[in-house]
Amino acid sequence: MRIREARPGEARALSALVLRSKAYWGYDEAFLAACRAELTISASEMTERRLVVAEDAMSGEALGVASLEGPAPNGALGLLFVEPRVIGRGIGRALFAHVLDTARALGFERLTIDSDPHAVDFYRALGARPVRGGGALPRLLVEPPPRRAWVRAWTRGRRTVQLGNVGEFQAQFGELTPLARRASGHYSCLAVLSGPHPAAVVLPETVPPGWVELLCRQLAWESVEVYDGLDAAAQATEAARATDAAPAEAAPADDAPPAGLTAAILARPALTRRLRGLGLPFVPWGHTEPSGELSGEPLPPGALRHESKSAANALFQRLAPAHPAITVPVQRTAAGRREAARLLLARIRSGDGGVVKTEHGVGGSGTHVVRSVRALLPVLRALPRGPLLVEDYLTDGRACPRSASGRDGTSPELPGDVPRDLTYDGLVDTAGTVHDVGAARMDVADTVYRGASVGPGAVPEQAASVALRFGHAVGLELAASGYRGWYDVDFVTATEGRLAPTEINLRLTGPSVAFMVKARLDETRGGDHLVRSLDHVPLGARLPDTELIGWLEELTGRCAGIGAVLVPSIPTAAFDPAPFVGVLLGARAPDCLDAAEALVRGAAQDLGRIFAPVDRPAGST
Repeated sequence: MRIREARPGEARALSALVLRSKAYWGYDEAFLAACRAELTISASEMTERRLVVAEDAMSGEALGVASLEGPAPNGALGLLFVEPRVIGRGIGRALFAHVLDTARALGFERLTIDSDPHAVDFYRALGARPVRGGGALPRLLVEPPPRRAWVRAWTRGRRTVQLGNVGEFQAQFGELTPLARRASGHYSCLAVLSGPHPAAVVLPETVPPGWVELLCRQLAWESVEVYDGLDAAAQATEAARATDAAPAEAAPADDAPPAGLTAAILARPALTRRLRGLGLPFVPWGHTEPSGELSGEPLPPGALRHESKSAANALFQRLAPAHPAITVPVQRTAAGRREAARLLLARIRSGDGGVVKTEHGVGGSGTHVVRSVRALLPVLRALPRGPLLVEDYLTDGRACPRSASGRDGTSPELPGDVPRDLTYDGLVDTAGTVHDVGAARMDVADTVYRGASVGPGAVPEQAASVALRFGHAVGLELAASGYRGWYDVDFVTATEGRLAPTEINLRLTGPSVAFMVKARLDETRGGDHLVRSLDHVPLGARLPDTELIGWLEELTGRCAGIGAVLVPSIPTAAFDPAPFVGVLLGARAPDCLDAAEALVRGAAQDLGRIFAPVDRPAGST
């Protein structure tokens, strides 16, 4: 579905669509006849009323119509009608979002809606509120939420072309194992949510038919061009799944595209021309040499150096003296496992334990907390031979008494409810300006990232303020080094209520997707949403693509029934040997968000009951 301006020659057809849509609510012929003059569209008024049409992107058939009427700053949503047979497919939400975008751009501050009584709940769910003063119809008022400055900077005020080059980015820093390649293929699906309103997305994995259409309905997107299954490693995985072979046994064909998503795009001249021909900003998951060639915006040499955990720690140490609420763990470099073992043993004997890391790693991979001698040997065996980084383990500040906050700021105190794992997200725009996006609460289990929560109350205000100040200072240093794009700074809460920065990620991340979805929900549905990402929801049974999409569609309806929005984010692992899905949940109240998470997790586990053995009485067949 795409949205365009209405044409004078289709006035009669659009008037007929409006009347069919009105009749959907069961009005009799006499009532419809009385409404006919008011609902008839004339060719001469289309421009004045700013009429737009939602049409089928393939056939060009009109599916809905809407209008933005009156002069700014106070106008009206004059029409919003959808072809009856496609009601419920997100056409109305997309038209409403389009009108709000136009109103925002033209300086409208508020719009009145004289609604059909049957549509009041629809408008209220999208942020409109009832007001007095209407005539025979219920009147509502909607105020187009302003677009956040970081959204304008990230998208340059336009839709974007989004690249899921997760594995390609990671491979810059070391060879990926087969397991890491497979995981990066699943995680790359998040790239479809790496901008609030994509125009096109390119993914290495083949994604289930119907998944992006479901996202369009939930997030009020117009049509999105999807190019999937491009990466050679992903093609090998698909072949393995189709033959029940292990991924390592499935070799790509001789004529398969080069490994790496952007390299695969550049190997297809027609696709390259198409993506560049859109004339829109490119949003790679992470910057690589091929992504810079595709977008025409390469990074200078050395711009990614702070992706290194040792370089990040050195930067933290340099910035920390100006930030009294920040403490930086001491980091030592071990040439190999033997030296790392010696350093870790010293930390264990001190009673605190230690953290061992590889120089690069994502989602907690390559990072291990070691607090006992028994745990030391298995951890070292799982790590490469070297070099390795060993840090002090910082005790969870939530379990420790806090010192009084002095006037000199040397012992700042944070609230006792600060979560253990936090992150700051920001971006450096093309001009080198740093934009704060926000702070998020991360769900981390044994150093493995599982998801994040963003929005009001997700992070206590004082902790968020500390994270934003320090994260912004890091961004200024990144900008000076030539880096441009998204970045985050991860923290743990340490003793005395301080925040300890642990790493910098010079790429998009799981929390960044939560911020994108929140921005889109706030713009199109109003309010200040809480958004929670669940990147790994185990399924009780393996689901083929068709069954998965059907199940997700049912689940979106159940979540809507309790006032929550479900956005499926990772749909490619539902038929894996250990099946799972990723989702994001949005709501305006924390209780609603918690209820939606319980609903989703319960429904995922209930899938196993379909295949559970049934006890039958003895002798029965």
